[in-house]
Amino acid sequence: MLQAVRNGFSGAPPERLGIAVSGGGDSVALLHILSRCFDPGRLAAATVDHGLRPEAAQEAEAVAAQAAALGIAHTTLRWSGWDGEGNLQDQARRARYRLLADWARAAGLEAVALAHTSDDQAETFVMRLSRAAGVDGLAAMQPRRVVLGVPFLRPALGLSRAALRAYLTRNGLSWAEDPSNQDDAFGRIRARRALELLEDTGLTAEALVRVADNMARARDALDQCTTDAAQEVAKIRHGAVLLEPAGFAALPEEIARRILLRAIGWVAGAEYPPRRAPLAELLAAMRQGNPAGTLGGCRILRNGAGLWICREYAAVRDLTARPGDIWDNRWRLTGPNGHGCEIRAMGRSGLEQCPDWRDIGLPRPAMLAAPSVWEGDHLVAAPAAGRPQQWCATLAVAEDGFFAAPLSH
Repeated sequence: MLQAVRNGFSGAPPERLGIAVSGGGDSVALLHILSRCFDPGRLAAATVDHGLRPEAAQEAEAVAAQAAALGIAHTTLRWSGWDGEGNLQDQARRARYRLLADWARAAGLEAVALAHTSDDQAETFVMRLSRAAGVDGLAAMQPRRVVLGVPFLRPALGLSRAALRAYLTRNGLSWAEDPSNQDDAFGRIRARRALELLEDTGLTAEALVRVADNMARARDALDQCTTDAAQEVAKIRHGAVLLEPAGFAALPEEIARRILLRAIGWVAGAEYPPRRAPLAELLAAMRQGNPAGTLGGCRILRNGAGLWICREYAAVRDLTARPGDIWDNRWRLTGPNGHGCEIRAMGRSGLEQCPDWRDIGLPRPAMLAAPSVWEGDHLVAAPAAGRPQQWCATLAVAEDGFFAAPLSH
């Protein structure tokens, strides 16, 4: 079992590794296994207390005691962000990743290990199958995924939940059972129950994991085809994506859809892709050469001989940053004597102060959302509009990110 976990690091474990430990059996087992695989001094553990159950604080304290006994530093991260609205599980999951990513950066950790198992793979497959997911949704979890700039690793994906429980029992280790694991109100628990019923048909968790692996290979092949096609039909212009209409229309629909998803994700920095139905409507209009509208924080339009995917002005009109800081998670503007200045979108007022902006070749919606330097109501500089005034606007996200980045898995 120890070797299986070591193999999850592809022979190159981080010098400083974080471990997310909820107190449940899977994560407690991973904590102990990693303490035997690596020097405990290289490890740090964190428990996220979502504040949703009174027992959670005690469970975090129990994890802290277990970590201390192994010589591993422990931190409890507390979330208090749920207002009672929306999907609790989804919001809690996003908060968990955000808290863990912030913790990892502050602690100087190179990566964070998660205790997902082969059972989690199978349950996720069933949940997504019930939502009629496509190839990407049904593909296996990635052993490595970057969230908010932090690598999250899943070194126990090749192990079953039963194998980890057996490890705990053999070593006399205790763990907590979350009562929500018995609550059929949650989709994952219903998927777990369905898997139990399907066992007798031969549709086992192991079989579904193999299907998910097959889907992952299909996804990777589609991603490569998307990259090749993007190199042919897409260009980057001042932070926007410009598509050649005829070439885009000639692509297989699935490849065109993936290019559009990449463009929206790269331009808007969206964590999650837009919903399938509005995306399909937009794609159909684009392939006919007549797009118009907004989606995922982007404006999509036909301008001249090209199809443009640019930032939506409404999504950035209230964003501000200091010179030298990142604006809209994408742009950094630097220049002389920025004291008293701020970075914000051009907007209509900025365009009025740049009468020659049309000479740049950007459509008006893209120019409205472009970053510029302001001192009060006075436009100091607008590099995108041909008025740099010794200021420089550079993308903090590489252009190669659009051409090479796969979809979020």
